[in-house]
Amino acid sequence: MRLAFILACTMAFGASPLNLLWAQDLSPRAYVITPVNSNAILLTYSFFSGNVQLAGAVPITNATGRYSVPVFTYYRAFSFFGRSANVNASLPYAIGNFQGQLIGVRKQIYRSGLVDLTSRISVNLMGGPAMPVQEMRKWRQKTLLGVSLKVVAPTGQYDPTKLVNWSANRWAFKPEFGYSERWKNWVLDSYAGAWFYTTNPESYSPPVPKPQTEEPIGAFEGHLSRNFKPRLWFSLDGNYWFGGITSLSGVANPDTRQGNSRIGATASIPLSSRQSVKVSYNNGAYTRFGGNYQSVSIAWQYSWLGRFK
Repeated sequence: MRLAFILACTMAFGASPLNLLWAQDLSPRAYVITPVNSNAILLTYSFFSGNVQLAGAVPITNATGRYSVPVFTYYRAFSFFGRSANVNASLPYAIGNFQGQLIGVRKQIYRSGLVDLTSRISVNLMGGPAMPVQEMRKWRQKTLLGVSLKVVAPTGQYDPTKLVNWSANRWAFKPEFGYSERWKNWVLDSYAGAWFYTTNPESYSPPVPKPQTEEPIGAFEGHLSRNFKPRLWFSLDGNYWFGGITSLSGVANPDTRQGNSRIGATASIPLSSRQSVKVSYNNGAYTRFGGNYQSVSIAWQYSWLGRFK
């Protein structure tokens, strides 16, 4: 049995290693509203290092990956029938190495390229009317309810003849319901959603690529954060996701069912009236099957109202 084929089935499930992490989102304050016509650009650098839990599915050991991901993101807030809404788009690039060992033979793969484009639209349902900055200064958050849709488009680097790709070569959609409650300086966030995937028509499967499908993944996420000063806050983060059994040419592999959880922390630090830095760390709390990575990221944000100034 070829090592490359085993790694393709277990490390990437026929998908991109980085796209597998979208199910592992830890995003505190994702439903907190901002003034109408708010804009922001974010430059994020993330580093991932860890291993792959195989649950005895194949005879491979020490499957690991180490990669870094710079991301450019644009964000804008607007009014949607009088409710606060926002949209953002992120373009990642990734550089990394993956390796594994089978019967004493160790192989390593290097990849560098664009990752799939990710976008998200969010609309407030309760507690957050669309407001200009003058009204926003007098407003105090209580209970917020919102919905969002995240979309991952297959725009990244993909070659069906290669073991590891940065693109998943398929569309992914995540509808989500979000709740945010504030008590003085404390904010509690919780989200519930699900990932849905289209078919990858050319999944790596020597000697000829085959179509691969993946069942939906349910995802829950929670955050408890505290404000210390305006725009200075700290958050404890956690999530759990489950499902995602994959099938190759219609043949399901139940060993690929995921049931994983991550925990972490995030800090947001203002630098000036328009600039801030966000630092986060998270790690696997429980991994049944799939990537078990430590992640460290730092993001610089520049914000403004109206046109760019």
